[in-house]
Amino acid sequence: MEIVTLENELLRQKAEPVKDINSDIQKTVEEMIEALHEGKGVGLAGPQVGLMKRIFVIHIEGDVPRVFINPSIIGTSQETVKFEEGCLSIPGIWADVVRPRAVQVQAWNEKGRRFNMEADGILARIILHEYDHLEGVLFIDRLSVPKRNRVLAKIEKRQKA
Repeated sequence: MEIVTLENELLRQKAEPVKDINSDIQKTVEEMIEALHEGKGVGLAGPQVGLMKRIFVIHIEGDVPRVFINPSIIGTSQETVKFEEGCLSIPGIWADVVRPRAVQVQAWNEKGRRFNMEADGILARIILHEYDHLEGVLFIDRLSVPKRNRVLAKIEKRQKA
């Protein structure tokens, strides 16, 4: 699986629900986890590998890989936290993003079992970041206009170099 980058229009499209969690989806999940490890990231969503399905995987060091299929954000904390984020689809760019400190999510795993999860800290941030990908939203969209313009100028300068 190849990770697509910012210029790919798929990153701006909303992903479609997975209709059937079957052996093809399980194989896709395995390949996504492999691509995540190869990219040295902590999260990877379907659109980032050209798969317009509502799937993302997360793997934080010291934890097991987690799979989220057809996730729904049930709730978020009112308290927010600013933290530096990057993205495998926008390599080399990092910026402080404000997000809720905690999240409640409902999803299905690769075995077709529904689960609910409450997460805070870095896990909540990764869940929200990857969920955004399913909605066609990138972390740079969460920046103030002046900051986003500076980041986009930096990206454009790199592309010209």
